[in-house]
Amino acid sequence: MKTFIESPADTCPLLLISLMSGGEGLNLQAANHIFLLDPWWNPAVEQQATQRAHRLGQIKRVQVVKMVTKDTIEERIVALQDKKRAVCRGIIDGDGSLEGLSLEDI
Repeated sequence: MKTFIESPADTCPLLLISLMSGGEGLNLQAANHIFLLDPWWNPAVEQQATQRAHRLGQIKRVQVVKMVTKDTIEERIVALQDKKRAVCRGIIDGDGSLEGLSLEDI
């Protein structure tokens, strides 16, 4: 980690971390390109991973690329993530968008 953080700007250091093994409390202000390669069932996990680069002290624009292979389980995971986000927004906003959803949907 120290080598990645302290690498000169004209080099191309690479730090490869899985979503779950990155751990909590990890700050990656030295990173400004995030590639999400393995979609996770819980969209908050991916959001937390990208926020690790958006910490206090980040001076570069952070670019996030999410790669999803067509016609695979990854597409279904992304669809499920979207559904979970919509349910959360409906609960938080209380706008009635959850009407008609069954307990199984929620």
